[in-house]
Amino acid sequence: MSLINITPTSVHHNAWFPGRFLGGGALVLGPLLWFAGLTLRHLATSTAEFTPEQRASFATQPFAAPEQLAAYAVNPGLATAGYALYTAGAIVLCLAIVVLARVAAARSPWAARLGGALVVVGLFSRLYWAGVDETALRLIGTLGLERTTEIVMDLYVDISYGPWRVPVSAAFGLYLGTLLLGLAAFRAGTFGTGRLVLFVFSGWLWTGVLKRSELIDGVLSGAALCLVLVPLGIKVLRDAVPQLRAQAQPAGDRVPLRVLSW
Repeated sequence: MSLINITPTSVHHNAWFPGRFLGGGALVLGPLLWFAGLTLRHLATSTAEFTPEQRASFATQPFAAPEQLAAYAVNPGLATAGYALYTAGAIVLCLAIVVLARVAAARSPWAARLGGALVVVGLFSRLYWAGVDETALRLIGTLGLERTTEIVMDLYVDISYGPWRVPVSAAFGLYLGTLLLGLAAFRAGTFGTGRLVLFVFSGWLWTGVLKRSELIDGVLSGAALCLVLVPLGIKVLRDAVPQLRAQAQPAGDRVPLRVLSW
């Protein structure tokens, strides 16, 4: 027995997840955080006053971890801000990709759904690496730069792949998913050729532990993502994306909503 029966007569035209304001906000804020994080990470390394001998030593290393750890020791505030904003961007971008996939699914539902799912899963792998990065950076204050570098390099392959290689496997979704989602958005008319190229370029960013953010493979990659997603986010906030408007539907065949129910 129900206390109150509520029978809606139609579906709200913005009845979709995560909604107009959260979704549009994520499309605007996510790439901006991402770009800011990559830029600060680049500045933390490029402005560090390394000696010629140090730079020569970094160049001989198979991975960028020793340089990134040394850059943190020189510019801890700048490096911390860069890694933090990069991580925040990855989190917010998960919602942004959900919205983009919904828009792109209007013409290519399977490519948009699969591509969006792969990209979101890939972004979660970046959160794993963000945790490893933070642990390594914090060890410098306890063990010192030299000892921390030795430990990280000895364990680099294992901590990069992660338990059962789950993070590194999930990261492959970023590359394939970006291509599928970009093509779906292109078919839906959301992206033109230029935006498709920029989106694919931004999605093929490096993955792994303590990676170097270069000018092109980092700063410009983040800027490209802003050029693609921020205008779409503004359109979503203005309710100017027809694909996100649900059609009003009769609710006669729906089960009445109950305050007390299972």
